[in-house]
Amino acid sequence: MDLVAACRAFVSVSEHGSFTVGAAAARTAQSVVSRRVAALERHLGERLLDRSSRTVTLTPFGRDLLPTARQLVRLADRLEHEAQAARHRPLRLAVPAGCPTAALARLIAEAGGQGVLLDPFPAGPAERADLVTSRQVRAALLAVAPAEATWTVPLGLAVAHDPGGGGPIYLDTLRPGRADRDRRPRRVWLQPEDDVPHIRDRLARLRDAVGLRPAQLAVAATVAAAAADVLSQGDALLCSAGQARELGLHWRPVGELGPAFARGFTLAVADEADADAVRVRRTCAHGMARCLDAAEPSEAAA
Repeated sequence: MDLVAACRAFVSVSEHGSFTVGAAAARTAQSVVSRRVAALERHLGERLLDRSSRTVTLTPFGRDLLPTARQLVRLADRLEHEAQAARHRPLRLAVPAGCPTAALARLIAEAGGQGVLLDPFPAGPAERADLVTSRQVRAALLAVAPAEATWTVPLGLAVAHDPGGGGPIYLDTLRPGRADRDRRPRRVWLQPEDDVPHIRDRLARLRDAVGLRPAQLAVAATVAAAAADVLSQGDALLCSAGQARELGLHWRPVGELGPAFARGFTLAVADEADADAVRVRRTCAHGMARCLDAAEPSEAAA
C-alpha cells in the first residue's frame, strides 16, 4: 500500500464530505480513491469514515487520525518540492577570470544538456582554492603545476610587433643596454592568473639568471592595462596563444623555457557525493578545455 497516496485520498474525502467530490478534487478516479481509503482502514485496523448516509462523515477514530494524515501529506508535498528545487539548484563553478564569454556560454549549454544548471563564478587562483575548500562553490578549476594537471595551457610572450622568423622570444633580449640607461626598461607582465609559484617563481629565477632588473617582471593589475603597455611601451605579456590573438598581439614561446612552460588546471569538487559536479567533471571536460584555451584532456594527460 502507498501510505501517502492513501492518506491523500482520506484527507480529500474527509474535507469534501464526499467520495465523488473528493476524488474530483484529487484528480483521481472515484474507484481508486475508494480502494485507497479502504486499504488505509485495513492497514490501521479501524474505520475512518462513516459511509452509512449520503454524506460521508468521520468516525471518532478518523477524527483522531485526520490531523496526522494531513501532516503526512504536507510533508510529502514539501519533500517533492524540495527535491525538484535541488535538481535545479545551480552548480556554482569557480573559473579563471579570463575565460572567454563565448566559451563559457557553450560550457553552460553543454552542462544544461546533462541536466545541470551551471553558474560560472570568475575568481583568481588563490580565491578559487579558498572557495571550494570552504564549500562556497560546488566545484572549481584550480591552478596546479602541469605535472598534476588535467588541462595544460602553453605560455609564451605576446608583443606588439612581430619579431619575425616564427621562433621563440628569449628573455635575455629584454636586458637593458648602455643606450637604454635613460629609458624605462621593457617589462614582462604576468596576469593575476599566473601569479602562482610554479609560474611566477620560475620566471623570477630566469629573470635573475639573464640579468634583468627586478622591476622588469611584474604582475599586472588587469590584462587591459598590461596590453596597453605592450602596445605603447614595447613590453611583453605572458599569455596563451589564443589570448594573444584575442588581443591582436603576436605570440611566441619563451626561448629559455620551451613549450613545456605552461599553466595547469584541474577540476576540484567540494563533495564527491555531489552527483551534478561529478557529472560535469566527467562529461564537460572538452568545454572546460575551451574555456581555458587548453589542450584537450587526453592530450594533456599524454
